[in-house]
Amino acid sequence: MDAAERLAITEDVRRLMARYARYADHHRWQDLAGLFAPDGTYTPYKPDGTPWLRMEGREDITAKLASANTPEDTLIHHLFSSEVDVDSAASAHGVWAMEDLIIRPEGIEPPADFPFKGMHGYGHYRGRFVVLDGSWYIAELEQTRLHMDFTY
Repeated sequence: MDAAERLAITEDVRRLMARYARYADHHRWQDLAGLFAPDGTYTPYKPDGTPWLRMEGREDITAKLASANTPEDTLIHHLFSSEVDVDSAASAHGVWAMEDLIIRPEGIEPPADFPFKGMHGYGHYRGRFVVLDGSWYIAELEQTRLHMDFTY
């Protein structure tokens, strides 16, 4: 594989993660889940390293993300400092520094499993990516946390 092919794959994976952040910000859970391979997994972790949720497959990802956020929530996801390593023409992995915010309006009851009014998190996304039918998908995504601030 030459340098131009590696750069093209790197850009494809970066754009995939950019769509992930945009779809999350706009509550487009089904579109976001469609960025994952059919059997893709997504696991966000708490700062202590324990899993917060474990999602497997597009339907589970859609359902769990929709239930963790109210339609009135303002969601903000920022991705920084992407490191993409191309493993082959059909696989890659990468790490992104990240920051995310959840802001819930007054008077809106938060989901029972996520009872905070506001959240500001810092950490990293670690992903593994694959090509299926000529397009890049997320095969596995982990969100690790360095710190989280909550308001109640």
